[in-house]
Amino acid sequence: MPENQTFTVSLELIENYRFEVDFGDFGRLLTDEPAPLGESQGPNPGRLLAASVANCLAASLLFAVRKYKEEPGKVRAEVTGTMERVEGRQRITHMQVRLTLGNAAANIPHIERVLAQFEDFCVVTQSVRRGIEVGVEVVDMGVVKDEPKALEAAFRQAAQSADAIITSGGVSMGEADHTKT
Repeated sequence: MPENQTFTVSLELIENYRFEVDFGDFGRLLTDEPAPLGESQGPNPGRLLAASVANCLAASLLFAVRKYKEEPGKVRAEVTGTMERVEGRQRITHMQVRLTLGNAAANIPHIERVLAQFEDFCVVTQSVRRGIEVGVEVVDMGVVKDEPKALEAAFRQAAQSADAIITSGGVSMGEADHTKT
């Protein structure tokens, strides 16, 4: 595996707070916020983060056991997240992950070594623990004259660098509304 890798996941607003997440070759998933913001029609980002942490830890445990050519049995994971107000905002402050091996520890000769090292294999958990640097870019196309050709040019330019385009101002109910079509 190469030392440095990049990946891209795209999101598109469907309506209200429901997004379609595009994982490329791996398919799509609907996410939503719980009420009162959303309609709870899919997992919210906090649950996706919790699932990512638990999945990564379970896969890392599986990898660590199999590294010694031992059989873990059916591995299960359950994660409980705690949300609290921090500086006036809701934050995930804790995740407790419970991993269960299908095979008894007594039947896994290297279990002590496995337990001592498996968490180090988990990219997601280790990244969360260390704090992931997150860069954010909001693209502002500026003010565009309310003329059909100028608007079309601005929309085409915006579509080249953005997945969503939000317009404001200059929209009328009459014939002069050039953003309708």
